[in-house]
Parts: sequence; C-alpha cells; structure tokens
Amino acid sequence: MNVKYLGLPLAVAAFLALGGCASPTVVTLQNGTQYLTKDMPNAKTADGFYEFEDIAGKKIRIKAADVATVRQED
Repeated sequence: MNVKYLGLPLAVAAFLALGGCASPTVVTLQNGTQYLTKDMPNAKTADGFYEFEDIAGKKIRIKAADVATVRQED
C-alpha cells in the first residue's frame, strides 16, 4: 500500500479524535453559583444528581433540581 494514500485517512482520524477532547462548560445553579468544569458534566444519574469535576480537579455532585443551566463556555 502506498504511504500517500494512507496518510490522508490517518490525518482525518487524528483530527476527529482531537475534536472530541474536553470543552470547558459552565454549570449555573438556581442560587447563581457557577462552576467552571473541564468537560461536559455527566447527565443526571439514576439518583437525580449531576456529577462533574471543576477546573481545580475537585469532584462535585449537585442535585439536578438545583441546576439552572449547563452550557459550553464561550
């Protein structure tokens, strides 16, 4: 197999893999408190909580009823 034909698919695969990397997210609570996370929080768990890690590396667990918005940082 020619390297020229193998290079493009490998480059596309690498680009797609990097596209799925972390995207900072802001979680805003009903009381106005905001958390900046490294990545999108886990959706509500079976017991009704959001779980995420903030930018300092601290694991946070919040009741879903207390969360006002979850959005990607601009």
